[in-house]
Amino acid sequence: MRAFTAAALQVQPSPAPLTKETIAANVTHCVDLVRECAATSEPELIVLPETCTTGFSPGVGVRELWDVIDPIPGEQTQPLQDVAAELGVHLVYGAYARGPERGVVFNCSVLAGPDGSQLGIYNKTHPFCTEIVSGGGWVTPGDDVCVVDTDLGRIGMMICFDGDFPELARITALKGAEIITRPSALLRSADIWELTNRARAYDNHVFVIGSNATGTDPDGTLYFGNSMIVSPIAEVLARGSTFEQWVVARLDPDEALRSLTPGSSVPQGFDHLADRNLALIKNHLDTLSSAGETPFHYQRSGAPLPSERPSDEGSR
Repeated sequence: MRAFTAAALQVQPSPAPLTKETIAANVTHCVDLVRECAATSEPELIVLPETCTTGFSPGVGVRELWDVIDPIPGEQTQPLQDVAAELGVHLVYGAYARGPERGVVFNCSVLAGPDGSQLGIYNKTHPFCTEIVSGGGWVTPGDDVCVVDTDLGRIGMMICFDGDFPELARITALKGAEIITRPSALLRSADIWELTNRARAYDNHVFVIGSNATGTDPDGTLYFGNSMIVSPIAEVLARGSTFEQWVVARLDPDEALRSLTPGSSVPQGFDHLADRNLALIKNHLDTLSSAGETPFHYQRSGAPLPSERPSDEGSR
């Protein structure tokens, strides 16, 4: 990895009912803001939020959603690939993608290269409980990680709720990721958002770029923004507010692990990846592979989760 400037760009989806025209308008809006961000801050990597082409809660059923979106690559998202080439930047964006048959929809993160090519695509492996198709939602989970070797460094991808799962970030880091991008539409709380971004960065000695949606989506769900860029020692290098904007930080691998903690003169002396007790892990592979129980033996019921009911707490 080399030093470069990165930006987390939070955008507001259209609250209008989801149609192909709405998607086209959302994409145009994203392209316009990417151009503004690039002209103002000159980043080499820009990260847009989760499902920035539609908004997270589509307000339609999974089959209707499948009908209105494209596969990826596809015509709807081509302008995002084109603007990456126009500006010569790496661009990560989130979008729903049409699967191989009606009713199969993936929640994707796409990495476009500075030549406009699609360098990588990641299908969200941990859809939220209200989003996953098996829970009555609209997203079919993915089953693999994605790490892309680029001129900037090795970029891994996760999406929103994925960041709650240490195993995913750990596998991505062990696959060589030096930067993990996290397009999101997270609402549970700003504290949880910051906690998980900082923990995943610190756990794995990686930079995390979390771009969170703002505004209102077609289903009326509100988003709080607070996009952030976090260093490998869990320092928040840049933090956004609640409106459309971008935040920018310089990602320098030579500075990233120089000190034990921000502001300290004590050098970094440990490595969370190399220092793992592999014998312990091997002894408990069965335990790690089991579903387990929550500490409070929580059982799902037909009643709405507290997070599903409208409130300031949000749903994700």
